[in-house]
Amino acid sequence: MTFGFTPSTAASTSDSSAAAAIPDPAQSPTRLLEPAEWSAAEIPLLRNPREVVSGLHARHRPTPATAVVAVLDQEERVRASASFARRSSVADGWVFRNALLAQLRRVIPHDLRRRTPVRTAVLLYCRDGDGLWTQEDGAWMWGLRDACTLHGLRCGAYITLTREGWQVLGEGRAGRRPSAGSRPEDLAEVETPPPRMGGVASELLRRVSAR
Repeated sequence: MTFGFTPSTAASTSDSSAAAAIPDPAQSPTRLLEPAEWSAAEIPLLRNPREVVSGLHARHRPTPATAVVAVLDQEERVRASASFARRSSVADGWVFRNALLAQLRRVIPHDLRRRTPVRTAVLLYCRDGDGLWTQEDGAWMWGLRDACTLHGLRCGAYITLTREGWQVLGEGRAGRRPSAGSRPEDLAEVETPPPRMGGVASELLRRVSAR
């Protein structure tokens, strides 16, 4: 619909100034963490990274440019997880942080009332290329760390999934399966059920605790 008036010079100037005040995403500074910065952050190590990776792969079956964020409890069991496709063409940690935070808020309540976090968020990102660190990985690391702070979680591992396999960046642990092109394993076989209480299992736990 066309209206029959001509905008004033002042209005045009105001519009131009407003447009100039909006930063261009393509020119905005990239927020990312270098590998040395990530290692210095003392990210908690996964006890069984392959089990975590296989479980998330079986749940979400990610394809390249898909991120999977998961919240683990103190026993390293997945309490909540979500997958989503990367939308932004710019590898900016601030954009990734917002995407991760939106997913976390959707799947699990925050822990901001706790003095210290008890749950840990990990990120699995499926992408093309090899397992070596890229600036895109650095932006995801920045986004994960910031999203965890804003949601009251511990920042956990960042894992890449490529055709070559999986790799926990900053730890040097990796494996060939699962990979970006492999068939997901059966979820029931991947996850280790919690030990039953009572009987022999209970007696073994009691002896270990007594040592």
